[in-house]
Amino acid sequence: MKGLLVTAAYRAGWVLARLVPEQVAVGAFQWGADVATRRNGPRVAQLRRNLARVVPRAGAAELDELVARAMRSYARYWCETFRLRPGDVDTVHQAVERTATGQENLHAACADGNGVILALPHCGSWDLAGVWLLGHTRQVSVVVQRLRPESLYRSFARARERLGFEVVPSVGGEVRPTELLARRLRAGGVVCLFADRDLTANGVPVTFFNGTTRMPAGPAYLAATTGATLLPVGTWFTETGWGLRVHPPVKVNGVEGIGAATQALADVFAADIAAHPEDWHMLQRLWLAEEPVE
Repeated sequence: MKGLLVTAAYRAGWVLARLVPEQVAVGAFQWGADVATRRNGPRVAQLRRNLARVVPRAGAAELDELVARAMRSYARYWCETFRLRPGDVDTVHQAVERTATGQENLHAACADGNGVILALPHCGSWDLAGVWLLGHTRQVSVVVQRLRPESLYRSFARARERLGFEVVPSVGGEVRPTELLARRLRAGGVVCLFADRDLTANGVPVTFFNGTTRMPAGPAYLAATTGATLLPVGTWFTETGWGLRVHPPVKVNGVEGIGAATQALADVFAADIAAHPEDWHMLQRLWLAEEPVE
């Protein structure tokens, strides 16, 4: 029953965000973010703890303000995601393109023909970043977490497929995600992967904001085993649009270099997050030494 209610809530958000004028939708999502911030539930409390590591010198009042802005940023992500339609692809690409930097790194990697892996943290709007990417490559494979209930996963998968992405389930597909992604990369394809939070017990230990966490080995592993170029990408919000930077490639020296490459990704992510902490949507426990928020 809980799963059905969650699915119904997401679907209602999708419908209502598209039916009402944009200004009304934005206001409603901001109101929801403010209510959640005041309630200070476990996920908001975890966000505060995470941001305290990013801005360790912030006082209590400054951190309160940052958490409130971060929750509004997270609400903006959902509002924009729900309102995004297939017909918006070209418009979004052009809007992001005006402020994006590092396109030369993407173009050089694509020209090599060995496949491209874009590794992203949970910052800004990764959906809009993917839409921007479609304007450059026209073919992008993304891994989508196998949410429960299954109906919720299918809703997210269909929404991304309609935008033009190839959706690869994190589990439960006909073949393992790494195998399918390796095929795409060896054929010169482009793959987008989240890389700032490990969802398994097999992540690579890295130093991140003066603490130890684990980040997924997948991006560096795929680069090492397929010869694809590994590009970190930073995304964030601006007052009137979106910021995006494609960083220079991270070198992966074979399978034995996976740890060093993953640490290099973590260092790039940390610099981008420190520059835009309110746009880092990390409401889950990340550092290994911390106890979960209750």
